[in-house]
Amino acid sequence: MLGSKSLIFKQQKRKRKNGKIKKSKRISVSAKEEMVAEPYQIAPKEEEDEGFSLKSSAQSDSYGVQPLGNLYFNPSFHNSRNTGLGNLQTLTDELVLDILGLLEGTHLGILSTVSKGFYIFCNHEPLWRNLVLETCKGGFLFKGCWRSTFVSAYRPSFPVLSFGLKVRDFYSDYLFQSWLCANLEMKPEWLERDNIVRRKGISLDEFVMDFEEPNKPVLLEGCLENWPGLEKWNRDYLVEKCGDVKFSVGPVEMKLEDYFKYSDQVREERPLYLFDPKFAEKIPQLGKDYDVPMYFNEDLFSVLGNERPDHRWIIIGPAGSGSSFHIDPNSTSAWNAIIKGSKKWILFPPDVVPPGVHPSPDGAEVASPVSIIEWFMNFYSATKNWKKRPIECVCKAGEVIFVPNGWWHLVINLEDSIAITQNFVSRRNLVNVLEFLKRPNACTLVSGTSDRVNLHDKFKNAIEAHLPGTIDEMTLKAEEKKAQQNKPSFWESVTDSNAGAFRFSF
Repeated sequence: MLGSKSLIFKQQKRKRKNGKIKKSKRISVSAKEEMVAEPYQIAPKEEEDEGFSLKSSAQSDSYGVQPLGNLYFNPSFHNSRNTGLGNLQTLTDELVLDILGLLEGTHLGILSTVSKGFYIFCNHEPLWRNLVLETCKGGFLFKGCWRSTFVSAYRPSFPVLSFGLKVRDFYSDYLFQSWLCANLEMKPEWLERDNIVRRKGISLDEFVMDFEEPNKPVLLEGCLENWPGLEKWNRDYLVEKCGDVKFSVGPVEMKLEDYFKYSDQVREERPLYLFDPKFAEKIPQLGKDYDVPMYFNEDLFSVLGNERPDHRWIIIGPAGSGSSFHIDPNSTSAWNAIIKGSKKWILFPPDVVPPGVHPSPDGAEVASPVSIIEWFMNFYSATKNWKKRPIECVCKAGEVIFVPNGWWHLVINLEDSIAITQNFVSRRNLVNVLEFLKRPNACTLVSGTSDRVNLHDKFKNAIEAHLPGTIDEMTLKAEEKKAQQNKPSFWESVTDSNAGAFRFSF
């Protein structure tokens, strides 16, 4: 275990290849000034304000993996990784894991006995996590680590070691950073910036004029005071109400009781997130335990009835879980209400792509860091000097955040959290949504529905039938707004564009 909970991470440029963001290649660790022999050698302590703190529950890496920088403190300069991999040592760690990801569990187990190097690589938790998620679609019982979970799913009586064998002199930044991201505390400076506008008790007209029309985020207080769920939704209540009903957790379906057992034990870089769009259909009482805040009652997708895209979700996750940078689907706006816990939000306006995020030209795919913590470690500090800084806040239980359409946002749970979120289309956003749905590549962009190609025509026809004239009215307003934005200012209007001087008309 580390002699101290203080870590120093040296910022490095990240490489991008084939749409993937590669992890930083140098990590150094700082603790006490004295050198520690087992299991890590520690670099001399640097300035305290640059350090990271480990969670109080953090344990040393299960297999003794050390950051590559520590190799320079090894007198023999011996790396078990290279001798263990043999001729494969020339491959990057990421490529080795990609190859191992093609194997079945049995073959991974056999290969792990070949050498110390293969033992470390073949026991890399994400490999076993992928195997569980691919083969246990109906759910799983987490057994403390993914390898044990996989084995117990097929051989419940087979004994599996609950701890890993320590391997001396194994150095790998790639493998170490996975452990590091899973065990880092959020730095105070990542949480202290809170520049979102907060409002309580404003009227609907004020909300529309000050936030929805200009497409600006806002945190609303006091909206959930009459929600039964705010008082009732704890673990015991939800487990009792939901019983054996299963909910969407990534690519699998799980009972809430099993998910809570997982979330209590897991210590990983990207904890699974319960994110279910059919929760109110599965358990009708959950849908009755909350009401849509008055600011978001207009939802034009409702004219499609049962053919509307997915629009509401229950969200449950442990500390560290969340969503990396994305834009909400179908050009909709959204609101997110915290029932239990708290979440850190970072939002960038539509014209600003967050650092470290690389959307494809057509917007169909987004390449970003592997985990949210990794983004904070490598990119967050860069935003301090940006002219257009992100909007940030910590949203707590009883609060609602409005996320306007087109805004990039990242969310991370700071503690065990339960929330409700809904995406909606109002008159103010109708034109944007219709334009989005008729894009040439709508079949790849539109989500939450089985009929992506025809959604535009269905939605447009339904609006014209239920609200005749609305599309023409909102289109005209959008054109007027655009013309107003392009209108030159007074000083631009009096500047002679040809001569570069002022012109006066009397």
